[in-house]
Amino acid sequence: MHNHKKPFLSAQRWLPHPLMTLMLIIIWLLLVNAISFGHIILGILFGVAIPWFTNRFWPERPKIAKPVQLVRFFFGTFLRDIIVANLNVVRLTLQSDISQLQPEFIAVPLDIADQMVISILASVISLTPGTVSAEITLDRRVLIVHGLDIPDQKAAVRTIKTRYEAPLKEIFSC
Repeated sequence: MHNHKKPFLSAQRWLPHPLMTLMLIIIWLLLVNAISFGHIILGILFGVAIPWFTNRFWPERPKIAKPVQLVRFFFGTFLRDIIVANLNVVRLTLQSDISQLQPEFIAVPLDIADQMVISILASVISLTPGTVSAEITLDRRVLIVHGLDIPDQKAAVRTIKTRYEAPLKEIFSC
């Protein structure tokens, strides 16, 4: 029987998810909308503590095959989509007749099978205003998404698959 414990001073032991640590620090600073010494320290504490305390609950991490593309995806495509979706939701809610909205549940067939990548996809969808990931089928082959205004279901599915699923599939080599 082998002992697979990590050495006490191992970086992997103290920073089990370094990318998540970095993202949590950035997200914290964006949430508080301030960059000060105290907020940076608090962001670092959250960024280290959350992955460290939750590490035993995580499945195997998918390998990031294209880290540059991951950064481009989150700070390009995803950030842009959040801004555009926020403006769109404001426009839709302020229009005179909201009864013209076409809220729908759509079934998005998945080409990815990795649990963590599916979770990232569902989170990206839910963080984009106007859409929320509602459910995943038991076989993990279909993600059910609710949209605030879905005039064309096929176009909405195509958008999710091309803008989010395909890049994530490539980034994580799924």
